[in-house]
Amino acid sequence: MARIKGGMNAKKRHNRVLKLAKGYRGARSKQYRVAKQSVMRALTASFAGRKERKRQFRQLWIARINAAARLNGLSYSKLMYGLKLANIDINRKMLSDMAINDAKGFTALAEIAKTKIA
Repeated sequence: MARIKGGMNAKKRHNRVLKLAKGYRGARSKQYRVAKQSVMRALTASFAGRKERKRQFRQLWIARINAAARLNGLSYSKLMYGLKLANIDINRKMLSDMAINDAKGFTALAEIAKTKIA
């Protein structure tokens, strides 16, 4: 039986990697071996970046909630504890949005938290 050479598949694989490396400088976008290393590193970094972005957003929401809570005479941790005691389940993203766009609603939640703590 005749042997099938891998030229077509190798070319396809090389082109796939070189397409991902488009825009890189110098050999990183032209030579397969160098491009493959650069693309592997970039894909690893982008995976880590997607995880990091989630952490940064949570950090931002907490900072905003803390700032609004302090305007209402509470710290972030006391506000969250009071909301937990009051059985109010609202996530940090929504609390942050309320702190910015609905100050009255946030103040009402802060008052509920204060009464539950005291």
